[in-house]
Amino acid sequence: MSKRWALVVAGALLGSLAVGACGTPGAPGSAAGDAGSGGAGAAYTVGLVYSKTGPLATYGAQYRAGFDAGLAYATRGTGKVNGHPVTLSESDDAGDPAKAVSAATDLIGKGAKVIAGSTSSGVALQVAPLAADNKVLFISGPAATDAITGINKYTFRSGRETYQDVMTAGTMLGNVSGKKVTVLAQDSAFGKANIAGVTAILGKEGATVTPVAVPSAATDFTPFATTVKAQKPDLLFVAWAGANATQMWQTLSQQGVFDTTKVVTGLDIKASYAAFGPVADKISFLSHFFDGATSTPAYQALDAGLKKQGQTVDLFTNDGFVAAQMVVRALGQGGTDVDKMVSSLEGWSFQGPKGDLTIRKEDHAVLQPMFTAKLVKDGAGWKPQLVKTIDAATVAPPVAAK
Repeated sequence: MSKRWALVVAGALLGSLAVGACGTPGAPGSAAGDAGSGGAGAAYTVGLVYSKTGPLATYGAQYRAGFDAGLAYATRGTGKVNGHPVTLSESDDAGDPAKAVSAATDLIGKGAKVIAGSTSSGVALQVAPLAADNKVLFISGPAATDAITGINKYTFRSGRETYQDVMTAGTMLGNVSGKKVTVLAQDSAFGKANIAGVTAILGKEGATVTPVAVPSAATDFTPFATTVKAQKPDLLFVAWAGANATQMWQTLSQQGVFDTTKVVTGLDIKASYAAFGPVADKISFLSHFFDGATSTPAYQALDAGLKKQGQTVDLFTNDGFVAAQMVVRALGQGGTDVDKMVSSLEGWSFQGPKGDLTIRKEDHAVLQPMFTAKLVKDGAGWKPQLVKTIDAATVAPPVAAK
C-alpha cells in the first residue's frame, strides 16, 4: 500500500486472500451439508451472547435482527439443519466482559457447542479463550479488534476487522511516503488503539504520524482544531466516539481544517449521519456495509428479512446474517462434532450480503470486499451513496500467527 491518506474514523468502529472455495456462493441453504443425522432429531442449541443493553445495544440489535434473517435464508426458511431444529438461547452481556464470560460459561455447561455474538471487542477477547478451553465454536460478531484473528483454533468472526477499515481508507488516497499525518483522537482506549493502528500502518509506509489527544469529556475543541491546522498535515485521521461528535465536527469546520485537508471518515450506523451536520458532504467515507451497498441475492434476502421485522439494513445487520450462515454451515457439516465444525469453516467461500467472502484457513480472517461512499441529501436528512467497491485482496490483513 502506497497511499496519500487523510483519515477520520468517527463513531464507535469498535476499535478498525487466497483460499480454496467450498459450497456454492449465493445459494440459500448451501451451508448445510450432509454430516450429522439425516432425519429429524434433537435441537441444536446455539448461544447468542451480545449487547442487548449497554452502550452498544443499538449495534447488538442490528446484529440480532440480521441473524434471524440469515438463519431463515441459510435454512431455506425451515429453521432446521439436516432435520434438527436450531434453538437460540440468548444472553445479554451489556458490553461487560465478565457478564459475557459468565453467560457463555452457563451456556456451555448446558451443552451448547456454538456461541455467537460479541458486539464489543473487549468481550470477544475474553470469550475467545473460554471457547478454546472448552472446545466449543465461537463466532464473534461486530467486534472489530484485529486481535481476534488467529487467537485460537475455535474462534472465528462474522464481520470485518480494523485493519480492513484502515486499508479501505488508503485506497482513496495517493502516496503517503514522506507525508505528515495528524491523528485527532480521544484520550481513551479507543483513541489510543486508533493512534497505534495508524502509526503502525502509515508509519510503515514512510509517513510521520503525530497524535493530538483530546479528553473524552471535552466541550471546547478550538485549541485542538487550531493545533491540527497549525501542523499543516497532509493527512488527517480523527478517531471519535461520543455525544460530543457534532460539536467536534463543527469546530473543525469553523477553524478551516476542511479547507486544507482531505478528510475520510468511517461510516457508522444510520442514526449517526446527522452528527456530521453541514460538513457531511465534505467528507469521504470508508465503509464496512450500508443500506444499498450491494444487490447480491444474500443482500436482497437480508433486506426482505429485516422488512418482515419492521427494520432496515444497517451497518451491523450484515454481521448477524453472516454469523447465521456460518452457524448453519458448521452444524450442517459437523453436527455436534466441534472439530468438524471448525474444519468446515476453514477455507470456506460463500456469498454474504456484502458479496463473496472467504474464511482464511490459516487464521480465520474473513476476506471480504469493503466500500467507499459519500453522504448525499435525502429530504431533511442524509443517505449513503456508493462510490467504489474495494476487492477483498486489496484490504486483506496479513496472516496472523495463532
